[in-house]
Amino acid sequence: MSEHSAEHGSFTIERKFAAPPALVYSAFATENGKQAWFSGPSEQWTLEDRSFDFRFGGRESLTGKWRSGMITRFDAHYHDIVPGERIIYSYTMHVDEKKISVSLATIEFKKAGAGTLLLLTEQGAFLDGYDDSGSRERGTMGLIDKLEAAIRDGKLQ
Repeated sequence: MSEHSAEHGSFTIERKFAAPPALVYSAFATENGKQAWFSGPSEQWTLEDRSFDFRFGGRESLTGKWRSGMITRFDAHYHDIVPGERIIYSYTMHVDEKKISVSLATIEFKKAGAGTLLLLTEQGAFLDGYDDSGSRERGTMGLIDKLEAAIRDGKLQ
């Protein structure tokens, strides 16, 4: 019999954007918006497959290949959507064919002056000896940095 385990972690990221809430929300809620920033680092990662069905009960997936040959896959399921205000989804992460985690993410969009305050809270279960050591939070912060750059560079309209 194999040994199974789950270690838990959570984090919250707050980021202010110099863009209206509708624009920041559309970066998560539209296929073109998500493609502008949600991917692995382009110098190290190549897109293999992407699907996007943003709606209550919808699913999203993203698979990419790293320069090392490692394959990563993100599979999400949308549980709650309040247009312009909140998105809640769960997702699994796989490295090659091994499931390494299951997470619940809540994203809130709040008006902050002329811009937006984004609050992202994630709760994760890291499976069967996978040692996250904070890499999920660092990776998510890197994605939020890419989102900020996409807004700044006018890639989202």
